[in-house]
Amino acid sequence: MPIHDWTRVASGVFHDFHQDWTIELRRTLNRGLLPPGYSALTDLRVEGWEPDVVAIQGNGHSAPGGLAVADAPPRARQVARLESEVGAYARKANRIMVRHELGPVVAVIEIVSPGNKDSTHAIRSFKAKAVELLQKGVNLVVIDLFPPTPRDPDGIHHVIWAEFTDEPFEARPANKPLTVAAYNAGIDLTAYVDPVAVGDALPDAALFLAPGWYVNIPLEATYLASWAEAPRLIRDLVEPPTA
Repeated sequence: MPIHDWTRVASGVFHDFHQDWTIELRRTLNRGLLPPGYSALTDLRVEGWEPDVVAIQGNGHSAPGGLAVADAPPRARQVARLESEVGAYARKANRIMVRHELGPVVAVIEIVSPGNKDSTHAIRSFKAKAVELLQKGVNLVVIDLFPPTPRDPDGIHHVIWAEFTDEPFEARPANKPLTVAAYNAGIDLTAYVDPVAVGDALPDAALFLAPGWYVNIPLEATYLASWAEAPRLIRDLVEPPTA
């Protein structure tokens, strides 16, 4: 089933689907997709931000059961990495790992709502929170099923990326205005971006849990599961019956 055109309905209608999809993502992650020691929770406050889904680490710091970037790089149409001189030296240094018994928040999944982009203040707030997470080493997945606005003319990912570098990110195809972006907030910030459009199937998104380790989130399967449970009235508004 393709991505639907959610601009057909009011933001409150999308909110209903948004909430159910968030829960479906949480269930899917906790049904064995996450490695042992990791859990996905909803509505957990992280540094003043209330994201949609948070992956938290239990005992240990590695991600057994996940995929290694070196063995299986995440599939994405566009990839860019920012490597700093400081990062190059840091990779050569010995490290001491201090781990809390319950572990830190390691990843956040955020499904963009219309309200995140409906004003200059809203887009600045979303950008600031995303940048803060990445700067603190929290990995991030941003799913934006709404077209660019005058406040994010190149899409939500470009707004975030521009806070880290003046080098432009690869231009998105003109016919792919929506975005699925996965960020590895390691020493070298890396973005895996899939521009998509209404009518496309959702790609899997790489949820990074530890440096170089990730699991693939089945966005299409979870989207379909939530769509199947959406009230008929909502489904008819978003996808009007054909004559």
